[in-house]
Amino acid sequence: MGGVAGMRGKQTIRGMFQSMAVIGVVVAGIYMLVPHDENKDPIKAVDYRVELVTAQRAAPYPVAAPEGLGKEWRATSVTFERENAHAWHLGFLDPDNEYVAVEQSTATSAEKYVREVTHDAAKTDRTRQVAGETWQYWEGPKYDALVLTADGATTVVTGTANQDRLAEMAAALTSEGPEGAGDGASATPSVKPSAGS
Repeated sequence: MGGVAGMRGKQTIRGMFQSMAVIGVVVAGIYMLVPHDENKDPIKAVDYRVELVTAQRAAPYPVAAPEGLGKEWRATSVTFERENAHAWHLGFLDPDNEYVAVEQSTATSAEKYVREVTHDAAKTDRTRQVAGETWQYWEGPKYDALVLTADGATTVVTGTANQDRLAEMAAALTSEGPEGAGDGASATPSVKPSAGS
């Protein structure tokens, strides 16, 4: 009798494995039938409005953010580090999925700061006129950049995007001074020095 019970036990285990194998095949089949978008972008857009207001209240310079860029531009990262020379960072993916960042800081060594945020870009003798301002063009092994120093801060528009995309971002930048005392500065098309500076 013990032998018959043992055989039934083995058959039960074998049956269980066969059932699991069948279920596995069915699940795999369903997975293959369900459409998958391999090209779906896993990057989530971020809402940076709260951080922007915080930075505008805390920073001693007009904090810049873009206005009027198309929906193809997606904000992907934002930080404000008050204790690190009031460093403002806003990262985007442009319509070509290239990286573009707005970096601002009151760092005492502007050139060192630009090299840090651009991953060792070097200053060139070229400039670019954007919305009435003269931006210095920097070129690097990883990122290129447009750089403007005004109102006690250095503003850098940098990334893997081409110079035209960097200029597009720079042209879209609007800025508001500390505690929102921009006197309409938020409507200006670029990070322009305030009167008397």
